[in-house]
Amino acid sequence: MTVLEETTGEPTGEPTDARGRVAELHDIRAQAVAGPSEKATAAQHAKGKLTARERIELLLDPGSFQEVEQLRRHRATGFGLEAKKPYTDGVITGWGTVEGRTVFVYAHDFRVFGGALGEAHATKIHKIMDMAIAAGAPLVSLNDGAGARIQEGVSALAGYGGIFQRNTKASGVIPQISVMLGPCAGGAAYSPALTDFVFMVRETSQMFITGPDVVKAVTGEEITQNGLGGADVHAETSGVCHFAYDDEETCIAEVRYLLSLLPQNNRENPPRVECSDPADRRSDVLLDLVPADGNRPYDMAKVIEEIVDDGEYLEVHERWARNIICALARIDGQVVGIVANQPQVLAGVLDIEASEKAARFVQMCDAFNVPIVTFLDVPGFLPGVDQEHGGIIRHGAKLLYAYCNATVPRISLILRKAYGGAYIVMDSQSIGADLTYAWPTNEIAVMGAEGAANVIFRRQIAEAEDPEAMRARMVKEYRSELMHPYYAAERGLVDDVIDPAETREVLVKSLAMLQTKHADLPSRKHGNPPQ
Repeated sequence: MTVLEETTGEPTGEPTDARGRVAELHDIRAQAVAGPSEKATAAQHAKGKLTARERIELLLDPGSFQEVEQLRRHRATGFGLEAKKPYTDGVITGWGTVEGRTVFVYAHDFRVFGGALGEAHATKIHKIMDMAIAAGAPLVSLNDGAGARIQEGVSALAGYGGIFQRNTKASGVIPQISVMLGPCAGGAAYSPALTDFVFMVRETSQMFITGPDVVKAVTGEEITQNGLGGADVHAETSGVCHFAYDDEETCIAEVRYLLSLLPQNNRENPPRVECSDPADRRSDVLLDLVPADGNRPYDMAKVIEEIVDDGEYLEVHERWARNIICALARIDGQVVGIVANQPQVLAGVLDIEASEKAARFVQMCDAFNVPIVTFLDVPGFLPGVDQEHGGIIRHGAKLLYAYCNATVPRISLILRKAYGGAYIVMDSQSIGADLTYAWPTNEIAVMGAEGAANVIFRRQIAEAEDPEAMRARMVKEYRSELMHPYYAAERGLVDDVIDPAETREVLVKSLAMLQTKHADLPSRKHGNPPQ
């Protein structure tokens, strides 16, 4: 039997028989699994971070991980690299299962070259990405790396190009989830940006194109890494991060939960589960939860909780563009995507960020066969110079395009206000919603009664002896003529006006009917959506 030399991992002599070779193999594997040293592992733990293998163990079902290219080592020379050739080359790749379903994974090992990407490192990632696409299974990346391996020069940069190309090829084909568990700087940040979901951990993970030192040199601004690109910044301000958590264990547990709501690929439906929540459960609390007075706010999240199975849902981008809610939930065991205006924030108006948030979510749902249920209570688009100059027209058009392009089952429910262009954009019947329902508290109109009366009856109000009394009378007249709860239903723009308490039952039956929906699209390479 042979012994491994401690620093290089090279065998010190040839084994003499098959047993000796197997023993040598086990020694090599043990060294690859252990990593560079106990000191490096302790340093990783001291930062509040788990090792790459510990993370994989949390993500995958126990004992299911099958590693690929564990013994890969780089072939680079110069700058001392030829003397340091650790196994795995700083990235662990393979597949396993999450709740019994296949998931591919790669995890940067910060203990090896700081997780930096070199040619061999990149080739391993390319291979596992290709395997995930070929097998039609989700890909999860556990990111904790210092960017390109500078010692390998342009070869490392080319490795990123191969990752970006595969991210794009896999987009809309398999779910791609990026979990940020350490620094991610420069071009490396673009791979997560190309994936479907980004998770981050507070304090320990950051994403930015140029770091604080470069920012200070160019602009004179002083800022910390977390202040520039930490989890809270990307969850609340930039919208880059979909989910942010306080620790790695919670973060990875939520990744597992998200995977349970997604299909393996675009040719399958999301997994359905047995549901103990009665399909015909009445929700009389909804009658009191939503005020009939359109000027009074309420929490749309509580409406969603009342309707979905067991009140459980996973909100996407919870802290960004909070005037709209995007969430994955189950209704009678079937996964649905929910898009809902939030009257508690900015009265639920659509603005630039809300439009972008909802548009991307609708596209994701459509790509992965998730039916879309839209709850409307929208007074319109947010007015203002900043919004107009910021491009609310093209940003709002993104949401319009996403809905019009979606072929999954689409159901709209109008709870209260549905005014103007925002009503049309939020999956109205006229842009292709399969079914549109309304509560008796609905107000569907070009604009609010007050604004409409001021426009239509401007002269009468101005010439009246008592303008305020005339305005009140005209508002009442407009509301009774054009905004009563059954106006849209009488014209076929709403399929039915329903009792709010029966909403869950109506949605269950509607989703069951739409399960076999099929839509033919025109032949084209792809559309040209607004940017």
